Amino acid sequence: MSIVRNVWCLTRGRVARAILGASPIRTYRGDTSDDMTDIIQIPLPPWEERINEPLDTKRARLLYESRKRGMLENCILLSFFAKKHLNEMTEKQLSLYDKLINQPTNDWDIYYWMTETKPTPPEFDNEVMTLLKEFAKNRNMEHRAGQPALDYLFEDKN
Repeated sequence: MSIVRNVWCLTRGRVARAILGASPIRTYRGDTSDDMTDIIQIPLPPWEERINEPLDTKRARLLYESRKRGMLENCILLSFFAKKHLNEMTEKQLSLYDKLINQPTNDWDIYYWMTETKPTPPEFDNEVMTLLKEFAKNRNMEHRAGQPALDYLFEDKN
């Protein structure tokens, strides 16, 4: 049994590289550690902005993507942010938000940027990130223990 395990340990990196590709452009690291010695990088498809997507469809997609994140902290912060701001965002702001939540490969990066634990890279430091950072401060001490209900989507807006 140990021989099989040892062979698997020796070859799993080679197998993963063969299956997943040797030099991906955009990868998910699994963490933000500088020690990358024992981490297999998984290639992700490149992010592409959806051109000519109707605004209602884009808002609905971004709402869903704000709620379904890789980590609970972002699920909560981004879902409340989306509830408060998506309906009033311009087309340009929606595109900036789309890029922000979908282009980085690590949800911890987004969390650290919006909580100002780490500096935001220039490509994501824009008006939407400024709005998100202010929102994350929760100056009004709003209760954000879980995600907001979706019933507000169906309220009559007249």
